Amino acid sequence: MRREDLLLAATSVNPGLDRAAHLRIDLTALAAYPSKTLEVASGAVRTHDGLLHLTDASPQLDAVIFLGLDTAGVAYFAKSGEGDFTSLREVVSQFSAFERLLAAHAVALMNWHESHPHCPRCGSPTVMSSAGNARLCEKDQRELYPRTDSAVIVLVKDVDDRILLGRQASWPEGRYSTFAGFVEPGESFESAVEREVLEECGIVSEQINYLGSQPWPFPASIMVAFEAIAKDPSQALADGVEIERVEWFSRAQFKEATDSGRLVLPPSISIARRMIEGWYGEVLTGGEAWR
Repeated sequence: MRREDLLLAATSVNPGLDRAAHLRIDLTALAAYPSKTLEVASGAVRTHDGLLHLTDASPQLDAVIFLGLDTAGVAYFAKSGEGDFTSLREVVSQFSAFERLLAAHAVALMNWHESHPHCPRCGSPTVMSSAGNARLCEKDQRELYPRTDSAVIVLVKDVDDRILLGRQASWPEGRYSTFAGFVEPGESFESAVEREVLEECGIVSEQINYLGSQPWPFPASIMVAFEAIAKDPSQALADGVEIERVEWFSRAQFKEATDSGRLVLPPSISIARRMIEGWYGEVLTGGEAWR
């Protein structure tokens, strides 16, 4: 199986959703579309029988977030709700690619709205604008836009095509993953890859190549995936702060570790898992853990 196919589930390009930005400032036109609404609360979504719960009732447009149009011309919205909700982490693997996109979009935007009730410049209250895709300062009429925190995630390899994985002390025993960290101000993605890999596992990186990206609304990140070749694999050493242990795996060693249960993988919907599967050459089964 091609690496590109294995990465597709994590990096799909808008599977059937047109964000239709022109409708955000034309609520009269937006109101004419048939609609479906999902409910969100503190990073969780309302579900029914394991599926994303969507209602057909026409929403009050000044109190919802417009997410986009599907291929049939149905408008999708998100609103804040109360009651029983399920953490997106718990159910997202059961969703279709379209539902994952809707839920990630809705949760990330709602997280941003909940954390920005006041203008960062003057402290005045802000209200939703642009059909929920921005906020407006009521005092100075300054419009505020959602931010996304960029992070790099890196599959470290050597010239023999082994991969280096690491584990954090807070994770369940056996849980390993690729290396990741936020991009700092004034830093390119490639520079962030070099810095994070050196900081976390002592490796100097060469041949840095882009693989793909994945929205990660926990609370508002975009994971930008790379692979990097280790200049000297023998230098691999956990930093003892973020990473407590690192280990090189050949495919045979990796198979033995996963088959025995010694190695617990990242969740199947994560780009970290897809990167590992792309290297291994097939979809993996077995134990996995979020944390």
